[in-house]
Amino acid sequence: MIYTHQFNGVPLTTGDIICTVDGVPGSLYGEFWRQVGRLLPGKVDHCAIYLGPEGRCVEAGPGGVIVYEMPGEQWDACSFAEQRHFVDSFYGVAYPLANRGLSIVEQNQIRKAVVAYCLEQAMLEKPYNVVFPDPDTEDGFYCSQLVYKAYLTQGIDLKASSEESKGLLNRIVFPDEIWTNCVHRRAQSEPSALDCSESNLKFG
Repeated sequence: MIYTHQFNGVPLTTGDIICTVDGVPGSLYGEFWRQVGRLLPGKVDHCAIYLGPEGRCVEAGPGGVIVYEMPGEQWDACSFAEQRHFVDSFYGVAYPLANRGLSIVEQNQIRKAVVAYCLEQAMLEKPYNVVFPDPDTEDGFYCSQLVYKAYLTQGIDLKASSEESKGLLNRIVFPDEIWTNCVHRRAQSEPSALDCSESNLKFG
């Protein structure tokens, strides 16, 4: 099935890419992750794939590849901080199938195949891949690697660039690279402060 939804006013269709920034304002726990995000190049630190229905998503995070459902239409990272092992703020949505001359039927076929690939990795409980310069492995995944590999199975290379380099850093698929190489839409409003204190973290 193909579903539609929105987070923070930005529309989503199954297979679209949710892009976030590590950390949340107004929280010591969130500030820790904000500092982690500053180690990454660009404005986007993390990405996940929207599945549907409602707020159901899949991502590769510190706990491996997992599926979770974000409640409502506002991104509330604190609700699933224990399950996801980190918190983030919604940045926008990348649309990897936009402007590719694909029919709706072709788009939907790709969306379904991308979702099937990601769900298989979650079902197999694939761990987090800490070897960032090895995006071709399927033994484990980091966030943008999962997105990259899922779309690469459909002939769409979200890492494609004009420069060829064999340097280790250039082999890493960075989240901001996914954002830049797709048509995208940023959320209009800034993230609101969330209470991510230990007493308010919810177990998934």
